[in-house]
Amino acid sequence: MISNEVLFFAAFIVFILGMLMLDLGVFNKKSHIVSFREATIWSVTWVTVAIIFYLIIRNYGHVMHGIENQAQLNDVISKYSSLKEAPPSDPKNYEQNLDNYRRVIALEFLTGYLLEYSLSVDNIFVIILIFVSFKVREQYYKKILFWGILGAIVMRFLFIFLGSALIQNEVVGKWIFYLFGGFLLYSGIKMFFDKDDGEAIDTQKHPIVRLASRYFSVFPRYVGDRFFIQRYGRIQITPLFVVLLIVEFTDLIFAVDSVPAVFGVTKDPYIVFFSNIFAILGLRSMFFFLSNIMHMFHYLKLGLAFLLIFIGAKMLLHKWLHSIGFENHYSLFVIIFILGSSIGASLAFPAKKKEGEETKEQASV
Repeated sequence: MISNEVLFFAAFIVFILGMLMLDLGVFNKKSHIVSFREATIWSVTWVTVAIIFYLIIRNYGHVMHGIENQAQLNDVISKYSSLKEAPPSDPKNYEQNLDNYRRVIALEFLTGYLLEYSLSVDNIFVIILIFVSFKVREQYYKKILFWGILGAIVMRFLFIFLGSALIQNEVVGKWIFYLFGGFLLYSGIKMFFDKDDGEAIDTQKHPIVRLASRYFSVFPRYVGDRFFIQRYGRIQITPLFVVLLIVEFTDLIFAVDSVPAVFGVTKDPYIVFFSNIFAILGLRSMFFFLSNIMHMFHYLKLGLAFLLIFIGAKMLLHKWLHSIGFENHYSLFVIIFILGSSIGASLAFPAKKKEGEETKEQASV
């Protein structure tokens, strides 16, 4: 018999793929430059869908794990939920306990969604750099990002459920949470001190370019929006497909930071996966107008560094934090405060323009 978790997960995947096909196949059959209006509509659509999903979890989240009685609820809480470290609920009031559980996992989804959304913003800087360095035409951005999303869904699925299996393991689980926390703390400190100089990528020395050139026959120039061509009876990959591989590789690198960070909010792999996918989908839609205003938020990367440091410290000190009454919804407040502060500081104290940029503006006038 198929479990509720499998059915819930399968329905989610079918819905997401349907939305993606609707976006690419029905409205936009040809490669084109995404307008500000189209980017806005899809960004608002994905945020709205994520909010609706939050409401579904808030009211029907127990269906995901097939909870029908107090015993099943206790089993799920002991396996995944942060409620097991909270004060015990009334064992005689199942409905109240169930409502409290739904409230907590809905909040965990919302917190994980916002956290993943925030951390993925840094990915936009790198993707822009990739497109510029490889001289990809703007009308092909959408196709690369679309297929990049499909690859990201598969990689995030493997990464998240493997991570969950490690956390739930009786032997490994005792120290893997602290390993994740230490890694995030290190990543945050490294990001804090790293300078983002915005230098172009060396397209010849990139490891993915070398790997693709070694194992595949690469056609020397772009062929419209095609990933493959047949030439002299051989299938060759185009530079556009190489760019797609680099985008996928970049997403995998960022997942190493962001996925453990969401595990710092919840240990339920389904909630981690749902929040990850909604954030990725929403952010990729926002790419097309965020790319034009990212320079305004020069303190955002500093804020993201503090986010990683906070989540890493929270994972390392989670037992002590629960002992002093630190609840999960406090994390949401801290995340909002860090993001709001970094964005507010960026707008209040704009970055000084470099001499080259000032000269370019004066010449244009």
